[in-house]
Amino acid sequence: MAEGDHRAPAAVAFDALGLEYEKAFAASEPHRASLGRLLEGLAPGSRVLDVGSGTGRPTAQTLAEAGHRVLGVDVSPVMVDLAARQVPGARFRLADIRELPLDDDSFDAACAYFSLLQMTRAEQAAVVAKLARAVRPGGFVVLATVPLDVEDVQGVFMGQPVRVTSFAAEAFTALASGAGLTVLDEQRAVFTPAHPDAVPEPHLFLHCRRDAG
Repeated sequence: MAEGDHRAPAAVAFDALGLEYEKAFAASEPHRASLGRLLEGLAPGSRVLDVGSGTGRPTAQTLAEAGHRVLGVDVSPVMVDLAARQVPGARFRLADIRELPLDDDSFDAACAYFSLLQMTRAEQAAVVAKLARAVRPGGFVVLATVPLDVEDVQGVFMGQPVRVTSFAAEAFTALASGAGLTVLDEQRAVFTPAHPDAVPEPHLFLHCRRDAG
């Protein structure tokens, strides 16, 4: 981060990536299949929170075009601007989900597709618990991550320096369960982003329901 640049590290990386991120990842069939699974369970006009909404595609766009009321939250000003222009049917807010107040029971569903990886393990656990509280009892939470047992590892992602923390698959599933979520479906895939520097990545998708009571 440049001297005097007080943006979150994730904002710095994704401001630089912009539409390149969408080009690399938006065609992911496992991601789109996960969205289809979520849509199957949503009532018409559901309120959905998209955490780490990026350029708005494919997640917010898919949900909004299906008639749902979508709020996207992202820490990157560039991504929020792109999403607002590309997906006018959804609302987008520049905010850090770790700091953003969310009312309990205020959404029918929440999703976080690969947006936790630059948080500490404690922050990831806190955010998942926060999303579980923000969703009404019986509502859905969809989580996707790269299931590797790594903590604060320096790496390069599409040419941008990043620090990554994640959980092994079993530990991530346990994290979701510990937040009061019932894991309904677990899908694993290997995806290679459409980028010259990309390598195959393991992806884990959890579809969860907030426990009643």
